[in-house]
Amino acid sequence: MSPEIIGAIGLVVMILLVVLRVPVALAMLGVGLVGFGAVTAPSGALQMLKDIPVDVLAKYDFSAIPLFILMGVFATHSGMAGKLFEATRTIFGGVRGSLGIAGIGSSGIFASISGSSLATASTMTKVALPQMEKYGYQPGFACGILAAGGTLGIMIPPSIALLVYAILTQQSVGDMFIAGFLPGMLGMVMYSITVMIMVRWKPHLARRGESTTWKEKLISLTGLIPFSFIFIVIIAGIFFGLFTPTEGAAVGAFVSWAYAFVKGMRMKGLKQSLIETLALSAVVFFMLLGAEALGYFISVSRLSYTLATWIGTLAVSPMVVLICILIMYFLLGLFMDALAMLVITIPVVYPIIVALGFDPVWFGIIAVLTVELGLITPPMGMNIFVIKAMAPHIKLSDMFRGVAPFIVSDVIRLVILVAFPAISLVLLS
Repeated sequence: MSPEIIGAIGLVVMILLVVLRVPVALAMLGVGLVGFGAVTAPSGALQMLKDIPVDVLAKYDFSAIPLFILMGVFATHSGMAGKLFEATRTIFGGVRGSLGIAGIGSSGIFASISGSSLATASTMTKVALPQMEKYGYQPGFACGILAAGGTLGIMIPPSIALLVYAILTQQSVGDMFIAGFLPGMLGMVMYSITVMIMVRWKPHLARRGESTTWKEKLISLTGLIPFSFIFIVIIAGIFFGLFTPTEGAAVGAFVSWAYAFVKGMRMKGLKQSLIETLALSAVVFFMLLGAEALGYFISVSRLSYTLATWIGTLAVSPMVVLICILIMYFLLGLFMDALAMLVITIPVVYPIIVALGFDPVWFGIIAVLTVELGLITPPMGMNIFVIKAMAPHIKLSDMFRGVAPFIVSDVIRLVILVAFPAISLVLLS
């Protein structure tokens, strides 16, 4: 049996394991080890099992992941999110749909130091959903707003998804963060426009928020200072070469802890934050370990090379191939976690993208955006299920109906970014 056939069988087996609810990390690790042993030798698989944990856990670039997670956890426990929502609610006071726009804006800003969509969605749901229901928002629509706002956490830097993509493809983490800034901002603007269109088309979805004076709006800007300071320090430091992304994550985590300490966090809160960070980091690193094993297997099976060569012989344009890859991402997103999708597919897809001549940084942005869609589309919709766990009184069907307009908004944004790559790359020039 040829290595390519073994590689294809391995991918099919892995998909079947995922469908059977085997943890994605374990499925990737098992298939990677067995497949590598089948292509090379059993002793090779054992050697890989010994080497991979050391390679992954000792890799300097990966140390940024728990630091970014810790930064977001400190921000959650310090009460920054509540003040952030109050600030954005006051700024947009008096506008129809102001609470919805505030939910989108505060989610985007919180995402800038959280790096996680699920963390952003869960945190902002705690803060914003009670207020939105209090002021007459249709519950499903309110949940749809917060679920969509949570997806900004995967795009607006610093983003764990962009970090993982950069490491897996050996791209510059700083370049990926900078390239994700404008697409992330575009998402915030388009989501806000979607809210405004929906509340005018269907006024029963939300009523006009309380008006606020210009003085109140200016005073409320103080609630944005902690987030703005941390974001500027991290991004400016990376952009101007003052420190690496890992060092930037450490600086951001320290500043978040300092703010939390000033606001009253002591040893108990610190211990709880560290435990949360450890649990989330373990999940991510186990997935990366599985991805590394799968990547070795795909490499020795020459499956990626064979696919890239075969696609090169097809009488279709590179753009058609790209669209097919994005459709594949969208379909996988209906059933799989976003980060899992990236670590599973990048070893196979990335060589094809490079062979077709596409910019790898730009592809990373549109790939992550397509993966982002999976966070709010049925039947998986991880953001929706996170919010459902926190708001069990709201029907799941209402939540999916509420998020539907934002899915349309994301599809339009994806088309814009595919048609105009400069939006993603202009800040790198």
